[in-house]
Amino acid sequence: MSGVMGRFAGAWKAFASRFRARGNEGPIDTVDKLADFVATRAAFVSQKKLYGYVKTRMGTRYVSMFEDETFIASVNIAKMHVFAACLSDLTVFCVARAASLGGLTAEQRESLAEECHRRGIAQYADQAPTDDAPGEWAAAFRQRMADVHWENAAATGEVFEVSPKALLRWAPIAPELKKYDAEIVRNSIRFAWNEVRMDFRARLDADGLKADQASRPDVIDDVVGSSSRGSD
Repeated sequence: MSGVMGRFAGAWKAFASRFRARGNEGPIDTVDKLADFVATRAAFVSQKKLYGYVKTRMGTRYVSMFEDETFIASVNIAKMHVFAACLSDLTVFCVARAASLGGLTAEQRESLAEECHRRGIAQYADQAPTDDAPGEWAAAFRQRMADVHWENAAATGEVFEVSPKALLRWAPIAPELKKYDAEIVRNSIRFAWNEVRMDFRARLDADGLKADQASRPDVIDDVVGSSSRGSD
C-alpha cells in the first residue's frame, strides 16, 4: 500500500473509532448531546458513503488514485459538501422528531435546528473548501427550514433528500458514469440513514431536551438575534 493510501486508511480508522467511542449510548436529553449526535453521525455517513462509492466505482485503480494530488483535492472538496448535506438532512429529522414528542413551539424548534446546524458546521469549518462555504451552507439551511413540513419530517424518511443529491453531484466520478449509479447511490445512503434514525428514536429523551433548552435562553436569543440581523 502506498504511503498516501496508508495515511488515508489510518486516518479513516481513527475517525471511525472516535465515532464509536463518542456518546454512542445513553439518552439524548440536552442540546449538547443532540448537536453532538447530529454532527458525528452526519460526518460518519458522509465519509463512509463517499469513500465507499469512489472505491466501488474505481475498483483496482482506487489505491493509485490517492497518489494524484488533484484527485485528493477533489475528494476533500466533495467530503465537505456531502457532510453539509448530511448535516442538513439529519438536523431537520432529529429536531422535527424532538419537537413533535416534546411539544416545542415553532420558535423553539427553529432555534434548536439552527443551533445544531451551526455547531456542526463550526466543528468542521477549518476543512471547508472555500471561505464562503460555511455561510452558504447556513443560508441554504435557513431557506430549507422555511419550506419544511415539520410534522412530515418527524414521521418519515422523506426528509433525507439533500444528501443523496450531494453525493451524486460532488463525488469525483465522471458524469457519464454517475447516470448509471443514481438509484444505487440514493438507496445506499438512505439505507445508512435508517440505522441512524432507529438509534435516535431509541435514545431521544424529548422532555429532557426541552427542559435543557428552556434552561438556556441564550441559545434562543442568539439564534433569533442572528436571524433578525440577517433580514435587515
